[in-house]
Amino acid sequence: MKKNKEYNRRDFIRSGMRLSLALSLGGIGGLALRKHTSEEWVWQIDPFLCNQCGRCATECVRNPSAVKCVHAFDLCGYCDLCGGYFIPDPIKLDTGAENQLCPTGAITRKFIEEPFFEYTIDEELCIGCAKCVKGCASFGNGSLHLQIRHDLCRNCNQCSIARVCPSKAIKRVPASEPYLIKGNFTRS
Repeated sequence: MKKNKEYNRRDFIRSGMRLSLALSLGGIGGLALRKHTSEEWVWQIDPFLCNQCGRCATECVRNPSAVKCVHAFDLCGYCDLCGGYFIPDPIKLDTGAENQLCPTGAITRKFIEEPFFEYTIDEELCIGCAKCVKGCASFGNGSLHLQIRHDLCRNCNQCSIARVCPSKAIKRVPASEPYLIKGNFTRS
């Protein structure tokens, strides 16, 4: 014998509410799981591809730019005449502003012992203009290079610097990958 169950309006609404609640909770859970399992992507500069065009300083949506100069101390020769610190053919090898390549004075020079000096970057002053990187690459061993600081970058979906980078050195990489630093990275 079939039992004919009546389905009234109240039961219909109650069933619909339960179904929509279940779908909502399932959707929220799915989004949380997706966010938890999907990896975040960030912008990164490949120092082997960068041609020091200077656009990182002018094209970034941040002011000053989220791109900063990085010093790979392992590669540095600690030269008295540093191509990344001094302008070409400086008047004297002293710390006078007229002799420095960096327009903001972001590089400090500290005497170690004759004839060696240590060069450090003050990231607060660095604007990512790449003048020091270009000077170091042309005269020295390339221990200075640019990198996008992930803690400063807004991580735009369309990086304004990447769009105009002539060497296509700026790419999206998983956030778990370390920065590409010349001293501890070998290209394959």
